[in-house]
Amino acid sequence: MYADPTATKYLVKAKMTADGVVEKPDVVGAIFGQTEGLLGDDLDLRDLQKTGRIGRIEVEVTSKGGRSEGSVIMSSSLDQVETVLLASALETVDRVGPCRANIKVTSIEDVRITKREMVADRARELLKELITQSKGTSSDLIDDIRKTLQVEEIVSFGKDKCPAGPNVKDSEAIIVVEGRSDVINCLKSGIKNAIAVEGTDIPETVQELSRERVVTAFVDGDRGGELILKELFQVAEVDFVARAPRAHEVEELTQKQLVKCLRNKIPADQYMEMNNITVDDEEEEKKERPKRESKSEERKSEERKSEERRNGRSEERQQRRERFDPETAERFKKKETREPKEEEKPKESDDDDKQDKDEKSTRTLKGKRTSKRPEKVLTEEQQFYKDVLAELASTHNAKILDGEKNVIKEVPVKNLADILKEDSEGVASIVFDGVISQRLIDVSEENGIGIVVATRKGKISKLPADIIIWSKDDFY
Repeated sequence: MYADPTATKYLVKAKMTADGVVEKPDVVGAIFGQTEGLLGDDLDLRDLQKTGRIGRIEVEVTSKGGRSEGSVIMSSSLDQVETVLLASALETVDRVGPCRANIKVTSIEDVRITKREMVADRARELLKELITQSKGTSSDLIDDIRKTLQVEEIVSFGKDKCPAGPNVKDSEAIIVVEGRSDVINCLKSGIKNAIAVEGTDIPETVQELSRERVVTAFVDGDRGGELILKELFQVAEVDFVARAPRAHEVEELTQKQLVKCLRNKIPADQYMEMNNITVDDEEEEKKERPKRESKSEERKSEERKSEERRNGRSEERQQRRERFDPETAERFKKKETREPKEEEKPKESDDDDKQDKDEKSTRTLKGKRTSKRPEKVLTEEQQFYKDVLAELASTHNAKILDGEKNVIKEVPVKNLADILKEDSEGVASIVFDGVISQRLIDVSEENGIGIVVATRKGKISKLPADIIIWSKDDFY
């Protein structure tokens, strides 16, 4: 039994063809027999195979149509010169058994190169596993410690014990979110001034904070977020609004998404205008909500009024009975004879009042109101801006004017702030059909705009001394 080489360096691959049907032992015997003594005793295949410097000669043969074809593979641990000599010796075989044959070497492969490639590939896989394992371990450890620290940082703020970040107590600006998970996600991103309302019933703690701090409402991008915003607009003073992407929640946002949403916040007045939300309507809805105390008071007042009406009707009925009672009729007759003048005077006054009312209603129908509110006295400049504002009524557009009150351009109100930031050269005043917000005031101050005229004023916390603000109420 021949021993395989302990260290294979090269693989010699050859192709064999024979004119007849041959088998594997025939090919192996032909190779050993026809190369014996060809290259001397040092390169004899049998001796090299016994010492393990040449491996087993592997042969595969297939016969078809009276011809045989196959492949020959010989492994070698010799050096390059000796290996190529043995490979060349294989091509000297011209017969296999009784058939003419031909062996052609197709390639000599360096096994070490293939092994090096395999080693490199395997090393890459092992390195990736090692890095993933070490990275996962370290990141998991850091996340666990960070979560523990963040949970410890959450405080219960105010009498309602609202979940909040540690900086809510001293920060000038706060972020109002929906729940405790939102506060934790904000802490992960380094935002420590968030406070949660935990439902649509806004706590009094948040309501009181909104009157003292700059409030940014940061809610989910679903229906629940819209309801909480409407509730906040009713009971609190909201300065800015930030929304998570549609169908997303604040607690599932990444740090990059969360910071981006807060950077894209818009003034509350602008948000209310864009979504057709009015505080008056919300206050009416709030009044209509069931409140036990107010309902009980209303019921009591209605009961008192109905009782008074019943008492009054009962007194009238009693008086009518007494008038038609024979025993008391004489008393009423004497009373009527004693005070005829006093009874006639009210009748005359009633007739006069009726006549005055008829005259007033006639004048009202003719378009001449007697109680007309006096018009305000406007300066020439105010009258000019009043006319411009009237032209923009219900257009949602804005006119940008220069120092001589000439219109530079007319743009949509929603793009006004961005346009002024890009190009405000020569702009002296702006007139638009919308709400004056703090953002527009800041942009106007940055670009030296002196007059801002709009339909109505919003919540303005900081008003520069060098900017004049007029709304529709100032002209009428």
